[in-house]
Amino acid sequence: MDQSGQSLSTHTRWHPPFHFFMAPVLVLHLIVSGMRAWNAPGWDTAEALLLAMALVVMGLLTRVNPLKAQDRLIRLEEHLRYQRALPGDLAAQAVKGLGEGQIVALRFASDAELADLVRKVLAGNPAKPAAIKQAIQNWRGDYFRV
Repeated sequence: MDQSGQSLSTHTRWHPPFHFFMAPVLVLHLIVSGMRAWNAPGWDTAEALLLAMALVVMGLLTRVNPLKAQDRLIRLEEHLRYQRALPGDLAAQAVKGLGEGQIVALRFASDAELADLVRKVLAGNPAKPAAIKQAIQNWRGDYFRV
């Protein structure tokens, strides 16, 4: 992956086979199956609609489950980083006091600004992951996100 410079506006990862093929096809299939079930109610169309719904759920799970596993790894990596880059008391507060979304957002902060941002986040300002990302001055890219 190109590592020339990731930023808040360019860090979102689009996976073309999922976002531009599988998801639209599954949603379109669900819509068509729903229209068929509405226009010609019966066991056949009900079964097709149920299968279409199951495929949409399965498609979403194939995207969400790896992201949740990766968030757990990010949390572990960041806890190790806190031990290395933060004073001991602040590292302990961060491990206990930060939520998963906050930890995932803080991974983009450089080591130089990490301590100040962690203190601010623990104090509640900013609290939401999007606001944390916006507060980062020196972006540290994550080029391995699923």
